[in-house]
Amino acid sequence: MKVQSNAVVSFDYTLTGDDGQVIDTSEGREPLRYLHGHGNIVPGLEKAMEGKASGDQFEASVSPEEGYGVYREELVQDVPKSAFDGIDKVEPGMSFQAESNAGPMMVVVKAVNDDTVTVDGNHMLAGQTLNFAVDVKDVREASEQEINQGSPIAAD
Repeated sequence: MKVQSNAVVSFDYTLTGDDGQVIDTSEGREPLRYLHGHGNIVPGLEKAMEGKASGDQFEASVSPEEGYGVYREELVQDVPKSAFDGIDKVEPGMSFQAESNAGPMMVVVKAVNDDTVTVDGNHMLAGQTLNFAVDVKDVREASEQEINQGSPIAAD
């Protein structure tokens, strides 16, 4: 079976940045499983998977627009340190859920100043080209339950 809408796909992958450094990999873990056509993986990789079959190996370069988005400076903001009242120590690298006009979002602390904390709401891979090496392990039809919930159920 070929990868198409409503197929459950299992694949191994290695994700590298433009510098060749490994960002993430399924090596040493179970293959990643997703329901094709339901937005479970970044759009650029989902497009590259279309039409592939079990046993196919390929590489895909995914632009920021088709990955985790372009880096948006407006998502970097200074907020009053008082917004973190009740937290013992706020340090760069810490993640918090924040409320925005668009709803809840994750932010990462970039800097802590005397009166403000600089937070970044961009995904950590925003603005980066994603280079995937993919090995398709299995492709099967999704069950009605999987289609209704928009994701695969238990492992095969």
